[in-house]
Amino acid sequence: MPERPANDGKPWTRDELVIAFELYCRTPFQKTKANNPDVRRTALLLKRTAASVARKLGNFGAFDPQLRERGISGLVHASRLDREIWEEFHEDWNSLVESAHRLRQSLSELKPEAETFTPRTGPSERLRLTRERLHQSFFRDAVLSSYDCRCCITGINVQECLIASHIVPWACNERYRSDPTNGLCLSATFDRLFDSGLITIDTTLKVEVSPRLLEVADRASRTLIACYHGKPIMPPMRFLPSRNHLEWHRANVFRS
Repeated sequence: MPERPANDGKPWTRDELVIAFELYCRTPFQKTKANNPDVRRTALLLKRTAASVARKLGNFGAFDPQLRERGISGLVHASRLDREIWEEFHEDWNSLVESAHRLRQSLSELKPEAETFTPRTGPSERLRLTRERLHQSFFRDAVLSSYDCRCCITGINVQECLIASHIVPWACNERYRSDPTNGLCLSATFDRLFDSGLITIDTTLKVEVSPRLLEVADRASRTLIACYHGKPIMPPMRFLPSRNHLEWHRANVFRS
């Protein structure tokens, strides 16, 4: 049974909610407004008002525990179906990305990518790369928006220098490739340090620098890297790093 209409007189379907939730995850909560260009484009796609889409994004915010910790309640008229979508895709981020993409294509009356390739060639490298780009784009948007486009260690907010870093690398477990709780927003230098195991983030969200760097005598390493040892990261507004992912990085990557 479709849920009650939000504010444009139309019941929300499950497919529409999948598209809206994917947009919610990619959009900074303070920008889930009717004048946001992405909200307006989604409204056109769904044949809804921008205010209706913005309201639905606010409904999803009602379920977000980190927003509640910051005293942000979201909107109060979320439905049972809203919650079901929230819970379903928090367990399967990869499906969210691919489902939302497929639904957007369908509503745009575009052929899915898979249909543009000849089947006799077997698994398509182009299709694989397209899917990878989808997941990478979603992951980057979700992670950077959660950290307000700032490196969580240094506070650098030059977007061209920021990377959505996987805590558990994509190659190690594809299940987490789109999971924003498997991400940190880091500047390019600290992303490289993190991937190399020269720094890690402990489960209390404090930076730990490898003894290898702490023992380095050069001034640059002391003043630009080692100075962050023991300091807390700037926590995200949403999608707190998973404790299990952080423990995995410490056990398998960090040079302790």
